[in-house]
Amino acid sequence: MKITTATLAENSASWLKLLAEWGLSILVQVDDTTVLMDTGRSSVAAHNAQLMNIDLSGLDTIVFSHGHEDHTGGLLHLLRLRNLPDKPVRIIAHPDVWSSKCWRSPDGNRYEPIGIPYSRAEAEKLGASFELSAEPVWITESIVTSGEVPMVTDFEAIDDNACVQDHQHVTQDLLADDLSLFIKTPKGLFVVSGCAHRGIVNTIERGLTLTGCTEVFAVIGGIHLFGADERRLEQTIGALRRYDVQRLGVSHCTGQLPAARLAREFGDRFFFNSAGTTTEFTV
Repeated sequence: MKITTATLAENSASWLKLLAEWGLSILVQVDDTTVLMDTGRSSVAAHNAQLMNIDLSGLDTIVFSHGHEDHTGGLLHLLRLRNLPDKPVRIIAHPDVWSSKCWRSPDGNRYEPIGIPYSRAEAEKLGASFELSAEPVWITESIVTSGEVPMVTDFEAIDDNACVQDHQHVTQDLLADDLSLFIKTPKGLFVVSGCAHRGIVNTIERGLTLTGCTEVFAVIGGIHLFGADERRLEQTIGALRRYDVQRLGVSHCTGQLPAARLAREFGDRFFFNSAGTTTEFTV
C-alpha cells in the first residue's frame, strides 16, 4: 500500500509563491483512491494546488472535519478549479456541519460567526454532493471516517468558547461534527486529522476501535494543542509514545510551541506539515 499526502493549505508555507492562511487542507491518495481532507478557508488551497501541479479531476471524495470556516471555506474555489459541475464530488460530513457556529470572545461580550461561509445550494450548483452522517463512513475497505468521536480520556476537553447560535440562544458547541480520516494499513493505523477538537488521543482510540488496528503508524494534520495546559501536553506526548507513532506530521491548530516540543520529543519521526509539503509513505 502506498499513501501520499499533499498539504494544500496550512498556517505556514514551505516554498516561494505558495500561500499560507489559518486553515487546513490535505489531499490524501491511497493507491487509486483520492480523498481531500478539508478545503482551507479561502482560495489558498486552489492557488497552491495549481502551483503544486495537482489535478483535481480525479478527486473521489472530500471530507469536512467540522463546520468551521477555516476547514470548509475554500470549497467553492476548489470546485471551480475542478470545473466538473456535472460530475458530482462526494462530500462526507456530520449533520451538525451546517449549524450556526461562532466563537465567544475572551471577555464573553462578542460572538464571531465562524461557520461555513456559503449556502449548501451554492456548493451543490458547482458539483458538491453532500453525504451527512453521524456514523463512520467507509470510503473503501481500508479508508473510513471517524463518525462522532467519544470523549474517553480525562485530560482532553472541548474549547468552551466554541459555540452554536440558534435564534437568540447561544450554547457551547460540543463539536460532535469533529471528524478524522482513518486508513487501515499493514503497519498500523494512519490518522489524518483536521483539528481533533475532541482530542487527538480520543481520536486515535476511535480509529483503533473502528479499524481493528493494534498499532499506530502515522498521525498527520492538526491536533489542537495550541491552548493546551502542561498536563494535557504531557499526557498527549505520553500517549503518542505508548502508541509508538512512527511518523508525526503536525499542522494548523497544533500550535508553534507544542509543535516544537513534539519535534524535540520525536526527533526524525516528526515533521512540520506546512502548505506545499508532499510526503510519501510505503506501508
